[in-house]
Amino acid sequence: VQLQAFGGGLVQPGGSLRLSCVISGRTSSSYAMGWFRQDPGKEREFVAVISWDGGRIYYADSVKGRFTISRDNAKNTVYLQMNSLKAEDTAVYYCAAHNFPVVSGPLRYTAMDYWGKGTLVTVSS
Repeated sequence: VQLQAFGGGLVQPGGSLRLSCVISGRTSSSYAMGWFRQDPGKEREFVAVISWDGGRIYYADSVKGRFTISRDNAKNTVYLQMNSLKAEDTAVYYCAAHNFPVVSGPLRYTAMDYWGKGTLVTVSS
């Protein structure tokens, strides 16, 4: 399974970005998918996770109400819509796949099985 995330960039506080993650090598509906982020020197942090059918979604408290995770299995793609961005959202964002298609809550990064390369999001004026 290969994951490729893109869509990062520089945005002003209060702005929006949409990240995309394309899954290849196996059908995306086999996996729950998550987004994580990491600042240099810090542990990789959970952002959001979505079950294979979109029926279960969980967010970190820090992004609830601002970020939306979604997926289109026909396109083997997972999205992270980020609105009302803050400076503290600045990080490298990673998408990841979990071998179980259903999740029951937020996941630690150690629970994920496949990772893509990150995409940098910088929130700054």
